[in-house]
Amino acid sequence: MSTRRIVTAETSEKPAVTADTDASAVVEKPKAQAVQVPGAVIAKLLMFTLAMIAGPLGTYYISITRLFIGNATVAGALAAVAANAVLITYVIVAMSEDDSDDKEKKSQ
Repeated sequence: MSTRRIVTAETSEKPAVTADTDASAVVEKPKAQAVQVPGAVIAKLLMFTLAMIAGPLGTYYISITRLFIGNATVAGALAAVAANAVLITYVIVAMSEDDSDDKEKKSQ
C-alpha cells in the first residue's frame, strides 16, 4: 500500500503581494552567483582529461601490438599503470598549485 502525502497551501504557494501588504515584507531567496574559474585551471583540466583518455588507450594499443603481441593481460595492466600515473601526476600538480596560492597570500 502506498501512503498519501498531504501538501499544505503554505509550502506549495508563493506569498502574494497585494495592495494591503508591504512589498518589502516579501523576502526573496538570494540568487546563486556564478563562480569565475581561471582559464589556466580549465586548460589544465582539459589537458589531464585528454591524458587520461589517450594515455591508457595508447599504452594498451602499443603494448598489445608491438611489445607483448597478443597478451591482453599484460597490456591491460600497463594501461592501468598509465592511468594511475596520470592520476598521481594530477594530484601532485593540484597540491603544488594549492601551496603556491597560500604562499602568495602570506606575502601580501
